[in-house]
Amino acid sequence: MTAPMAPPEEVVQRIVDFLSLAERLKMELRHSWLSDGRQESVAEHTWMMSVAAIMLAPHLEHKVDIGRTLALITLHDIAEAITGDTPFFEESARRRDKVETEIRAMTTLAAMLPQQSAGELHRLWQEYEDGITQEAKFARALDKLEVQLQHNLADISTWTPVEYGLVYSKMDAECAHDETLRAVLQVIRGYAELKMASAGLTFDR
Repeated sequence: MTAPMAPPEEVVQRIVDFLSLAERLKMELRHSWLSDGRQESVAEHTWMMSVAAIMLAPHLEHKVDIGRTLALITLHDIAEAITGDTPFFEESARRRDKVETEIRAMTTLAAMLPQQSAGELHRLWQEYEDGITQEAKFARALDKLEVQLQHNLADISTWTPVEYGLVYSKMDAECAHDETLRAVLQVIRGYAELKMASAGLTFDR
């Protein structure tokens, strides 16, 4: 049996160039801080989502393909290598135009890749955006849960006032479909409440 041939150099070169652009996610900062006071990068957010997916997948009410889930997580914010991150609560033109801007960014990213890789990039990104498959629903829930988990680990001074209310609104819809995810939400929300209470903050459900 003969070994498969390596792809042409041009194909490999295009993938390496794509990866070189994706490196920007290691530097792109989010509106979340770490427990040591450093701002979180998009890549770090994605890594924590991936760890959570591996740990929680065996306990889900609705089972998922963990490999597919990890692929969705890995690429769900890839457009931000071009667009940058936009906070969920930001009121601005870039927030209003986020969908259109990310679609243009994905077109640019796909054009960098050979056809087969570009097709897979588009399929995975669109699957996450559509949020229909069990894997996409799981990944989207983890996206929201990880944000609050990271906020709970950071100093309360890094929270903006609008984020007190998001404790009671941002996670629910994405976690509603699965009993395990609802349980995780309640634990994370409980820690958020303790954090706010210890800082003498009032909050509305």
